[in-house]
Amino acid sequence: MKALKDIIREARLQQGIVLREVASATEIDQTIINKFELGERKPSREQVEKLADFYKLDKDELIIAWKSDLVYNDLKDEKLASQILKIAEQKIEYSKKGK
Repeated sequence: MKALKDIIREARLQQGIVLREVASATEIDQTIINKFELGERKPSREQVEKLADFYKLDKDELIIAWKSDLVYNDLKDEKLASQILKIAEQKIEYSKKGK
């Protein structure tokens, strides 16, 4: 249950890549990538997909980590977080049945 920031930083360090190489290959500014790794900025879906491709990470897993971080950050201080998540899940399931 690692955060996106930890996953991408660990991938970069394990592969021995410097930020400027990531920036050049993904066309994402080096400073922005650094902020992603520090958790100071959230990437877009397109940026997450570019990072997954670059690091050869499972794209679905990285998207799940990214989206779950967004949901967590939105609900972490909410007293009703668990109930909100249950209702949201029900709504998703209901909308899938309608398609």
